[in-house]
Amino acid sequence: MYRRGSLENGIRIVTEHLPCSRSVSLGVLIDAGPQDDPPGLSGLAHLSEHALFQGTSGRSAFEIARLMDVAGGQMGAFTARDYTCFYANVLGEYLTYATELFGDMLLNSAFPDENVDREKQAVLREIGITSDTPTERVHQQLKQFMWPGQSLGQAVHGISEDVERLTGDDVRAFVRRHYTPDRIIIAAAGNVEHDSLVEQIRDGFWRLSGSHPSRRTKRSRFHAGVTLDESPVSQAYFAIGLEAPEYCAVDRYPLFLLNSVLGGGLSSRLFRKLREERGLVYGISSELHAYRDAGAWVIEGSAAPEHLTAVVALAILELQQLATFETPIDEEELWTAKMQVRGQHLLSADSAHTRMSRLATQELYFGRQIPESEILAAIEAVTVDDLKQTCRLPAVDQLALSVIGPEASECYSQESLEELLGEFTLRAA
Repeated sequence: MYRRGSLENGIRIVTEHLPCSRSVSLGVLIDAGPQDDPPGLSGLAHLSEHALFQGTSGRSAFEIARLMDVAGGQMGAFTARDYTCFYANVLGEYLTYATELFGDMLLNSAFPDENVDREKQAVLREIGITSDTPTERVHQQLKQFMWPGQSLGQAVHGISEDVERLTGDDVRAFVRRHYTPDRIIIAAAGNVEHDSLVEQIRDGFWRLSGSHPSRRTKRSRFHAGVTLDESPVSQAYFAIGLEAPEYCAVDRYPLFLLNSVLGGGLSSRLFRKLREERGLVYGISSELHAYRDAGAWVIEGSAAPEHLTAVVALAILELQQLATFETPIDEEELWTAKMQVRGQHLLSADSAHTRMSRLATQELYFGRQIPESEILAAIEAVTVDDLKQTCRLPAVDQLALSVIGPEASECYSQESLEELLGEFTLRAA
């Protein structure tokens, strides 16, 4: 059962009690992220998340970590495109440890310069690891190309040049400006009693004050075209992007099913035709990436350089044939997609952490909790005609292609890939 409440200072609290659970997953979601990074200071939201674990006026970083170890729990955080989330997974009897720790961190972190400088080095290493991982780099390269000069296009962890110049003053100003009660959602799922948690949060967070003006958002502008990065790799990695609706789109359920048909599983069209029938790839998949003010439908995979052009052409052809219903979806394919999406949703719900995350993000994006029964009913209600209507939304003649491949490859070039994309643009027109 879901319960919702708020503190006098504006902090929202949502819970779901799971009777058979021994553990509880607690999350503190801050409605602040990379979209709030000032110009020239990319990565500030991400560094602020890191720095919050580096000690308070009463606890060192080691003492924070040790207290969570004593509780036998796990503690962490991540910066997403639209928000920042701190979380802890603990046994129910140790929930007070987590609430007290998070309250201390949010209220009493001083962010001394030496701690921030040390954490900057960890972030720079993180940037280096991403740069060394082609699958991550081609995805980030695609987003940067699809949304140039916009917050959605910048890497969550920022670029090295910007991170190098960040200071303790920057972190302190960011947290003071954005970590305000009206931007905080606290969610818990598992062995938790709502009223008890509200009192714990009140005890730990009541001194948190301030507010922030409502953020004025405008839809991010999508950019089509080709970006090619030649690197010392043996395979060619690619990502194809198509503009898609934002997170709260009313047609999100048909889109989930279309994605399942295209590349969401082992029986999907992309995997079956490019991997099983032709053997051109080891793996290929599609995924919907939805945010507050924009979205993208992305196909990702890798291939031998000599097969890249054929693989990209076949992938785009499958996308366009699906989006135009040139190869219609029949009732059996729709049923398979429904069963997959439904099953994945229910399987993930076995995790208290996943349930906590859903509580927090639904509160953020929708301002309410969407019952599981409503989600499952919406999936089941989708018809083939609904899919036809939804297929009219994507601009299939406006595609972005990101490739990371071997240096000096004779199999393709920037020009040949642009010509390939142009052919499909004309085909879709």
